[in-house]
Amino acid sequence: MTVPPRIAVLASGRGSNLQCLIDGIAAGQLEARIVGVFSDRPGARALDKVPAPSRWARSPKDFASREAFDEALGDAVAACNPDWIVCAGYMRILGAGFVERFSGRLVNIHPSLLPRHKGLHTHARAIEAGDTEHGASVHFVVPELDAGAVIAQARVPVLADDTPESLAARVLAVEHPLLLASVRLLATGRVTEQDGRIRLDGQSLFRPLRLDSAGTLCA
Repeated sequence: MTVPPRIAVLASGRGSNLQCLIDGIAAGQLEARIVGVFSDRPGARALDKVPAPSRWARSPKDFASREAFDEALGDAVAACNPDWIVCAGYMRILGAGFVERFSGRLVNIHPSLLPRHKGLHTHARAIEAGDTEHGASVHFVVPELDAGAVIAQARVPVLADDTPESLAARVLAVEHPLLLASVRLLATGRVTEQDGRIRLDGQSLFRPLRLDSAGTLCA
C-alpha cells in the first residue's frame, strides 16, 4: 500500500487555502496527509482546522531574533517529517536558513502573476499598473522574495470598475483550485524542480502550467 505524502502547512490567517487542501483530501482529489499546521500568529483561525497535536504557533516577538524564530519553526516542521511544506497564506518572510533547510520541497501560493507584483498589496498594484490580467502563482520558495521557479498560474481579468477588494475576491476563487491541482502534481511526483526550472513528467517546462476553467493544469 502506498503511503500518502506528508504535507506541512504554514499559515497566518483564516486558512482558506488550507481548507481547500483538507477538502481535497476528504473528497479523494488529493492523496496526501496534513501532518502539521504552523503559524507565526497564535490566534490564526487556520490552526482551528486541525487537531491540537498537529498545531504549532509562536509569536516572533517571543524570540531574540528572526533567526531564532526561524530555527524553532524549522525544528517543529522537521519533527513531523514532511515530504512537502506548503506556504498557504503565510505572511512572514522566511529567512535564508529556513529556506535552505527545506530546499526543493517548500512551495508558496502568491496572489499575482509572478514575476509581476512580488511582495504585498498585489491587487491594488495590479489595478494601479493598468494590468488587464491578474491572478495567482504557485512557486518554489528560494531565499529571494517570490523569485522561485513558478509551477502554475491561474488568471482572471481586471475589470474597469475593480477595487482591490473585488479583484482579491476573484483571485481567491481561482487560488483554491490552483493550489489543489499544483499540490496534487507535487504529491504524485509528476512535478519537480531542477536548477531553477520546472520539470513535468521529466520534461522541462518553458512557462508555468495554466489552470483552465475545469480546474485542470495545462501546459
